[in-house]
Amino acid sequence: MDEFEEGKQTFLELVRTLDEAVQVVIPTTPSQSLFKISLSRGSSRTFITVHEDDILDLPEETLAQEKTTALLQEAIGSL
Repeated sequence: MDEFEEGKQTFLELVRTLDEAVQVVIPTTPSQSLFKISLSRGSSRTFITVHEDDILDLPEETLAQEKTTALLQEAIGSL
């Protein structure tokens, strides 16, 4: 598994631990080093922007995990 796939899997696991009902769409390539990720639950949808480095660092760096978890908690709370 390459570095992006590991980060993507870690991101999806973080979302599942926060809310299993949330569906996630992650683009296959970043735009200007940013991923615009769609989070939806039922008919509600929101988008978050995550830097490519944060996705790549998720599997190994606690700071990236904490930062992303806080972003996800806020975004999921708004759904």
